[in-house]
Amino acid sequence: MTTSTRGVAKTPAVLVLEDGRIFRGRAYGAVGETFGEAVFSTGMTGYQETLTDPSYHRQVVVMTAPHVGNTGVNDDDPESRRIWVAGYVVRDPARVPSNWRSRGSLDEELAAQGVVGISGIDTRALTRHLRERGAMRVGIFSGDTVPDDATLLARVQEVPPMKGADLAAEVATTEPYVVPAVGEKKFTVAAVDLGIKGMTAQRMAQRGIEVHVLPANATVDDVYAVEPDGVFFSNGPGDPATADHPVSVMRAVLERGTPLFGICFGNQILGRALGFGTFKLKYGHRGINQPVQDRTTGKVEITAHNHGFAVDAPLDKVTATPFGRVEVSHVCLNDNVVEGLRLLDRPAFSVQYHPEAAAGPHDAAHLFDRFVSLMEGQRA
Repeated sequence: MTTSTRGVAKTPAVLVLEDGRIFRGRAYGAVGETFGEAVFSTGMTGYQETLTDPSYHRQVVVMTAPHVGNTGVNDDDPESRRIWVAGYVVRDPARVPSNWRSRGSLDEELAAQGVVGISGIDTRALTRHLRERGAMRVGIFSGDTVPDDATLLARVQEVPPMKGADLAAEVATTEPYVVPAVGEKKFTVAAVDLGIKGMTAQRMAQRGIEVHVLPANATVDDVYAVEPDGVFFSNGPGDPATADHPVSVMRAVLERGTPLFGICFGNQILGRALGFGTFKLKYGHRGINQPVQDRTTGKVEITAHNHGFAVDAPLDKVTATPFGRVEVSHVCLNDNVVEGLRLLDRPAFSVQYHPEAAAGPHDAAHLFDRFVSLMEGQRA
């Protein structure tokens, strides 16, 4: 990716999809070029959390909400140390941010971090195209030296696809660190960072958990060196079919019977550890308004999602695995995609969505309490 930040507002830009569809607009953020997988997010708020979610690594995010950036950017809402999206697509960017926490505009922040974007295009038409054709490779180009359309399309078609991409180690911490418990320490959790969001560790810390965040390549010995009461596997980017190392670590945790909780990528890792396959969704689930039924309670919760892959597990029966029986505990009501797994003979469960949901909604925050209950039961 090459970038510049001069004359952004007046600079023309072009978005090129791998199937040849082209959209023309204006540069937003940095001027230059970028490549990734085009996906859309249906959230009407929380754009700063979206931009800094490591699960969006190598993805160009199309915002379905037409007006973006009206509250600017602040120092409280980022979910990680930087913006991870490969590119950003909006229809009508705010001209003047207005919020008491704002320290600058969104386009200035994108430019400062070298994120190439495009504005002024018909994002509704682009979203409909991705729904019909599926998520696909894309390039955004802006500046004075943009080649002809045929050359741009050829360059987009050379970009590696998301299927088969092994990306977790690219976004995870390289050194272990500790998030201390808030108030009295009750438990210790080893959290394997596959692209963890900052609020996830905070949600656990608020419940008296001292969280030891470990790199994606952490070994079983690394996990148990912190003497954990529970083990957590985080969200993250890429194709779960490539994540052989986290799968082997999770199987070792299951063998020991340590309470286990996985979110998003962690749900897919649990699925693989139990013997299920995974597959790529046509256009994925992204946004903060996805309806999921918790089959253990019968309740429907509105949840935050960001995933392009899913677990291939039977919805209508309990399945025998090397670690005991497992059932699908949660399902998406839009398309019946598996949204959670629960072991019946060991203290382990996972969900495909984000109960930490820093930008909301908070319907599923109680799942962290469920994790605490598993650790309390094991201790008892």
